[in-house]
Amino acid sequence: MAAQQKKAEQFYQLHHTGKLFILPNIWDVLGVKLLESLDYKAIATASASIAYSNGFDDGENIPFENVLSTLKNIVNSTSLPVTADIESCYANDEIQLEKNIKQIIATGIVGINIEDSNHSNHTLNSIEIQCNRIKLIKRVAKEMNVSLFINARTDVLLYNNLFSTSEVKLSELMKRGLAYKEAGANCFFPIALRNVEDIEALVNGLKMPINILALPGIPDFTILDKLGVARVSLGPGLLKYAIKAMKSLATELKEYNGLSLITENEITSNYLKSLIHH
Repeated sequence: MAAQQKKAEQFYQLHHTGKLFILPNIWDVLGVKLLESLDYKAIATASASIAYSNGFDDGENIPFENVLSTLKNIVNSTSLPVTADIESCYANDEIQLEKNIKQIIATGIVGINIEDSNHSNHTLNSIEIQCNRIKLIKRVAKEMNVSLFINARTDVLLYNNLFSTSEVKLSELMKRGLAYKEAGANCFFPIALRNVEDIEALVNGLKMPINILALPGIPDFTILDKLGVARVSLGPGLLKYAIKAMKSLATELKEYNGLSLITENEITSNYLKSLIHH
């Protein structure tokens, strides 16, 4: 646990350097090894990428046991801090949440993304319910002697029917951000936020690290850095990029083209071996 706590402290520090850091979310050990070789300082998983690459839809459809074993493999393959996207922690009540979060922390991870959607009835948790969940996670982590980094994701912008105008949405984001911070969250993740003025308002209003998802329409990384955003994550962006390359080559091959793309690829078997033994 001492080693896990040390990594938790390292991960916390990454959000307080005054510089934006980018986390390309991975889904397997090879992805870990690649980022490690490129001198990334932390590893993040994407729930969607883990689900899709195992043949499941995102949204807690992949069995929880599979998620746990994937996380264990990833943590055991690296000395870097690992943060895991655990959706809503596969728990609709606090008893289940406590049980599951203990198992999650036991994999060795030092950070989580936890969202305020309820997957059983497709609604947004109330602020009070979500704050109680964050407090519970904080308490369990403390009992296990790990300063678990909680990236509190809010799905406000995914529920257009609940909030009439962009002003109302921003006000709800601000309200939830402040409440989650008070409950013990270390970072606020307003998923699908793209608007530069709203991002700036949250950075200044919440005075806590903000995580932005790399989506079409977000400001450039240099602008996010200037605004004081702490972290950008890719979600399933890296997986999509990999699949794009595979799809493009597979399409060429059907027409008897693309041989040189294979034979001249700088990613050789030896390169892959070097990653594994890195």
